[in-house]
Amino acid sequence: MPVTRVDVTPAAADLMRSLRVQHGPLMFHQSGGCCDGSSPMCYLEGEFRTGASDVLLESLEIDGVDEPVTFWMSKSQFELWKHTHLTVDVVRGRGSGFSLEAPEGVRFLIRSRLLSEEEIAELAARA
Repeated sequence: MPVTRVDVTPAAADLMRSLRVQHGPLMFHQSGGCCDGSSPMCYLEGEFRTGASDVLLESLEIDGVDEPVTFWMSKSQFELWKHTHLTVDVVRGRGSGFSLEAPEGVRFLIRSRLLSEEEIAELAARA
């Protein structure tokens, strides 16, 4: 199985499927600490403008979703997190009013772990 920088839990994938049906194609941008701390923010694809100052961490393939869900982070934050694997999860509670899941009474949450040396080498070889 290929190494990834971002994965999702089954609960997060279920919520993404539901949000996709309600709103359309999705994207995430990992917050840098403003507003909701380090909460991943879910938007309609293209609603959050990304550019040269952002890094595409992963294009997530979610079963039941036609197009990949992109996951972005600012370059400056990526420099601090480049050795970290992120898992998108969902928990009860109110998150940001800007993130698509806010009206659902839940919020996306990042769980993280350090990448192994082998994972880092594989990701570097693919870059």
